[in-house]
Amino acid sequence: MEQIILICFLIYTCLLFGITFLTSRKASNETFFTGNRKSPWPVVAYGMIGASLSGVTFMSVPGGVYNGQFTYMPLVFGYVIGYFVIAFLLLPLYYRLNLTSIYSYLEQRFGASSEKTGALFFIISRLLGSALRMYLVVFVLYEFVFRSWGIPFWIPAVVFIALILLYTFRGGIKTVVWTDMLQTTFLLLAAIITVVAILNTLDMSLGELIKTSTEQGRTRIFETDPTAPKYYWKQILAGAFITITMTGLDQDMMQKNLTCKNLRSAQKNVLTSSFLFIIVNLIFLCLGAALILYAESTGFALPVGENGAVVGDKIFPSIAFSLNTFTAVVFMLGMVAAGYSSADGTLTALTTTFCYDFLHFDKQTADAKSQLRKRRLVHISFALLYLLVIIAFRPFHNQSLIDTLFDVAGFTYGPLLGMYAFGLFTQRTVRDRWVPVICILSPVLCYILKLNSEAWLWGYKFGFEILLINGLLTFAGLLLISSKSSKTE
Repeated sequence: MEQIILICFLIYTCLLFGITFLTSRKASNETFFTGNRKSPWPVVAYGMIGASLSGVTFMSVPGGVYNGQFTYMPLVFGYVIGYFVIAFLLLPLYYRLNLTSIYSYLEQRFGASSEKTGALFFIISRLLGSALRMYLVVFVLYEFVFRSWGIPFWIPAVVFIALILLYTFRGGIKTVVWTDMLQTTFLLLAAIITVVAILNTLDMSLGELIKTSTEQGRTRIFETDPTAPKYYWKQILAGAFITITMTGLDQDMMQKNLTCKNLRSAQKNVLTSSFLFIIVNLIFLCLGAALILYAESTGFALPVGENGAVVGDKIFPSIAFSLNTFTAVVFMLGMVAAGYSSADGTLTALTTTFCYDFLHFDKQTADAKSQLRKRRLVHISFALLYLLVIIAFRPFHNQSLIDTLFDVAGFTYGPLLGMYAFGLFTQRTVRDRWVPVICILSPVLCYILKLNSEAWLWGYKFGFEILLINGLLTFAGLLLISSKSSKTE
């Protein structure tokens, strides 16, 4: 089986590089950073599904059904609210200012220190978050394929990062927009084919699967305990702000949207993606229900960790490999697609942010060849950092990665939320040099609050809503170091 998987992986990679060849011909820095602003919005909308899902949804959402039922859905409902905010508040701003890096807005609004602070928080957030997504892909490939060959964990990690570096090296965001279509297709196929295979094995229809899962309490959507981390109102609110920050204030996701021809096309792309996202997440939750029902019906032993608890992230791969060779191959291709889709746009966005917000490509008078050399050096440097984070995280993988991912986002995207909210909803000026201090203090205070919330707040546990608290603290801090704008300003 391992040989078949390797062959399919090579074929898939060749297909990916075929798309790369077509999209990177005559590529320039403008192509790398903006895609020449010629991307068709339906292509961007479909590809954004794969970029948003990545390996976390692919693995952790189905696995999360074991302990959390369908309580992930209120978070998705919140996503839709967030997408509307992006479409009608943030995108008009970005297109009006003709931005390449969205953090250039912070310089125009507050000053150079604010711009670099926002860009640095994005770099930390995206580098950690995307590396965790990529880590999950490498982890599964290692556990189910490479470990049996005696290959060390770091080798598949190096191979994946090298391949991603190669196919984004010239075309950048233009290549990413088109390759994301391929990634999305294989992500969805892996989930759908696995559900069909399980239904055939159990000799039941999709309706019977949902009915049985509902009777067993597996499809419960709303957690009604206000003290629970996944209380549904907290989930909806957190989902909205997670989308606003992790998509609307995220260079990776917005860079794809800004490759559309105009604002109207970008808005259609975002709104279409939001509704498709509901359908796709329901598919993955149904997959989770199918996996658990399969295990219960056949006596399949779910994977457990050292503490004896079921490891949700391993449920999907362990069952996919047990069904037949076809589902194993499709699963692995889905994982590869998840890995590529989470990392290619990230490397491009990190490079863009550094080149525009730290090297200021938009203000330089250097020749195109000089900028090209700098851009390539930055791109390679971030690929190496990405690799180091993946390898370093391995000893700490002891919970569902989707929880780890949102923990990271809550602490690192909060300052971005506060900064943009202050810039958009007030007309006050800030003491620019103090902005980095405020943006560091806010996550620190939130971390202390989260550690002690049960003792201080009568048993209350913070979940994803810590992001909102973080943003509010940043907003309040900026208010303290601000003053009224003059009429001239």
